[in-house]
Amino acid sequence: MNWFEQVLGSEWKITPAGGATGDAYFATMDGQELFLKRNSSPFLAVLSAEGIVPKLVWTKRMENGDVITAQHRLIGRELKPSDMKGSNVAELLKKIHQSKELLNMLKRLGKQPLTPNSILDDIQQAVAFEKINQPVINKAIELLEKQLPEVQCNQQVVCHCDVNHNNWLLSETNQLYLIDWDGAMIADPAIDIGILLYWYIEEANWKDWLNAYGLELNQQLKTRIYWYVLLQAITSYLWYFGKNSEQELQNWIEHIDHILKKMSHLT
Repeated sequence: MNWFEQVLGSEWKITPAGGATGDAYFATMDGQELFLKRNSSPFLAVLSAEGIVPKLVWTKRMENGDVITAQHRLIGRELKPSDMKGSNVAELLKKIHQSKELLNMLKRLGKQPLTPNSILDDIQQAVAFEKINQPVINKAIELLEKQLPEVQCNQQVVCHCDVNHNNWLLSETNQLYLIDWDGAMIADPAIDIGILLYWYIEEANWKDWLNAYGLELNQQLKTRIYWYVLLQAITSYLWYFGKNSEQELQNWIEHIDHILKKMSHLT
């Protein structure tokens, strides 16, 4: 018997919900619809209480130690790339970054804050381990090193770290949620802000979006934004290097080169 049958019984109709782990399912019976997941983080309960993810209905611990969570299945849609410029996105991200409850929970779960130095150190070790000697990658890492003093930030918040438009859900009642929190970290909010702005919003509109978030666009923030965007691009390059995907590697080299050109105009 599968774990979801142990929890719900055989009268529920179960369908896979996709995802990388294969541990998420939709369950339906007599008009009731649930989203089930195995071994979600305890963080989920706080996210639900804060209204950041769809409501948590119940949590059950299995005999083998697995924890099953059930949430209301959201009736709505994923955001489109063009939706990301909305003030509702800025406002929800601000709420997340300012939440002391989320921050305290991640600390209780043992998450240590990420610093620019530690993240860059991890990248450098990965590049050295893979023996990558790519001129654009070398140039990018040199710039990241050079700018380290400029990107230090005293603000440490809960960052989602994957603010792709597919992870934002809008309900039928226009309630916005941000899902898929497996990669959450304690870090500089510019990690989330930077990726979102760079990939979804014209730079000429950054100031307006940041106004909705509650920040002023200045030189230091712009430097932090591009620093983390460049870092994420190198991380993506390394991921595809491990997959030996030549086309994607070439795409990311071009992206990184483009980001470097942008950064050269900041100073």
